[in-house]
Amino acid sequence: MGQHDLLIVGAGPVGLSLALALKDSGLAIALADTRPRDAVAADPRALALAHGSRLTLERLGVWRDLPTTSIRHIHVSQQGGFGRTRLEADDYGLPALGYVVQAGALAGALRDAVDRAGITVMDQTEVTGLAAGADAVTASLAGTAIHGSAARARLVACAEGGLQAGTPDIVERDYGQHALIANVGIAGSHRNTAFERFTSEGPIALLPHGDEYALVHVASPQRATELLALPDAAYLEQLQRRFGSRVQFVRVTGRLRYPLVLRYRTDPVGQRTVWLGNAAQTLHPVAGQGFNLALRDVWALARTLLEHGGDPGLAGTLAAWRDARRLDRFGAINFTDGLARIFSNDFAPLHHARGAALFALDMLPPLRHFLARRMMFGARAWP
Repeated sequence: MGQHDLLIVGAGPVGLSLALALKDSGLAIALADTRPRDAVAADPRALALAHGSRLTLERLGVWRDLPTTSIRHIHVSQQGGFGRTRLEADDYGLPALGYVVQAGALAGALRDAVDRAGITVMDQTEVTGLAAGADAVTASLAGTAIHGSAARARLVACAEGGLQAGTPDIVERDYGQHALIANVGIAGSHRNTAFERFTSEGPIALLPHGDEYALVHVASPQRATELLALPDAAYLEQLQRRFGSRVQFVRVTGRLRYPLVLRYRTDPVGQRTVWLGNAAQTLHPVAGQGFNLALRDVWALARTLLEHGGDPGLAGTLAAWRDARRLDRFGAINFTDGLARIFSNDFAPLHHARGAALFALDMLPPLRHFLARRMMFGARAWP
């Protein structure tokens, strides 16, 4: 039976980041993931990284060679109503407000760094059960690439696994929406400008990614089915109608869909166990907060374990991390949930209120700056 100080369940970007943040801690660390080694690096999705996430990835030593596209301008508007606002990197003396990277490229860079650090990764290994005891957690393992059917760890961090609906400590809200994701080409250059367009069906986000845009188009499940069935040219016509004339769409590739739900654990700490990333919360993609929140959780957990030292699974150590992260975690959950519900309906009074709010953001720089820093650095609005 393998003996570890820390077992990380999930070798995607969240789990790999935690392992890398603790590589010099002296802890015996291992990761387990059900997928083959190169599967995570093949993930084609685009991730929006806040400036604060860039700072963390720099600390982890993986930022320099990442193929990122910078976001220098963010334009926010709503269809069929007045009010819009812009966020500008120059207002904060930063090279960019955020960055876009392929999820697989980030995972690949993190995995290469973990391998160089000599941290054990058990690929094609499923953790089928966790039994927490007073001194350790026993993990039951299954897979083709393992030696033994169990491992013991003083702390288990569950990263990037799904949340099971119906569990008492899990809150769930089905938004009744699906997200269409794709890559879209436009006439001309994107000029490092991202767009967030609120419509009655749901938000439409365009993130500059290479020479194209990564698209997130939210609609009802029935409408998503209709849009996905359209030929490319007909879909682009529908998208153009919703988005307006600020950009001209000329091509679309790789259309996929997935349902949107809010799920989160009310308490991300258990006996010698913590939950991170999608194992702790699944957020609506509006404002792109999901991975950025997960990375802040990871960095804070690593700092807490280093500061407390000794047994990483002690209840007091884990409680200190949970309490320190409560404001930012629930702030991000409520922020994205509020945006998703307020900006995704046709209720006339709310439509006018949304326009007024966007107008206020544009006319009141302190309010706009607070929102920008909140998105870049979390609830504490600080790196």
